[in-house]
Amino acid sequence: MPGSAASNRRALFRGISDFAETMLITLFCFTLIFTYLLRIVTVSGQSMESTLMPDDKLLVSLMDKSPEQGDIVLVNAQKSYTLADDGSVTEGKGLDTVIVKRVIACGGQTIDIDFGSGAVTIDGERIHEDYLHLGMTHVDEGAFTGKYPLKVPDGFIFVMGDHRSVSKDSRSPDVGFVPLKSVEGKVIFRLSPAGRMGTVR
Repeated sequence: MPGSAASNRRALFRGISDFAETMLITLFCFTLIFTYLLRIVTVSGQSMESTLMPDDKLLVSLMDKSPEQGDIVLVNAQKSYTLADDGSVTEGKGLDTVIVKRVIACGGQTIDIDFGSGAVTIDGERIHEDYLHLGMTHVDEGAFTGKYPLKVPDGFIFVMGDHRSVSKDSRSPDVGFVPLKSVEGKVIFRLSPAGRMGTVR
């Protein structure tokens, strides 16, 4: 049955062609998604314990570049931004790496930190930080010593880690204020380990 054999070959070729086309479209879509919409990152270090642990794999939304207080964000800390004696924002050498931190205050808000009691207040109201690991905010790394209460400039945010005793964040002259342009995305989901998979708060 030559005709039947030829028909089977054509059907097989169409099937392979359709499968290849589907795979190419799927690959193209995944490439677009993980280039412009989402990113998978792995936590390094202890600065966000116990919310995030070393080697946790996170899904980051690259679309959210206007974070709110309490959000956990991915930040390019290549440069640092502190205050000059005249109150203007000055750029300095940063950590030259990407860090994951929590937004504590946004542009226009006033942050005050009592390093004796560990209390953090925003616009005069103490914030409840049930995510903190091993106590309050007692470590001042010198970025804004003597300048608290401190108004965060428009276009910047003030970030800190949840494990304050080991976190290098906006308290440090190596980080300082974080410009919104340096926010690469917002952490939205923990992919692994499987036992802790879920949304991140």
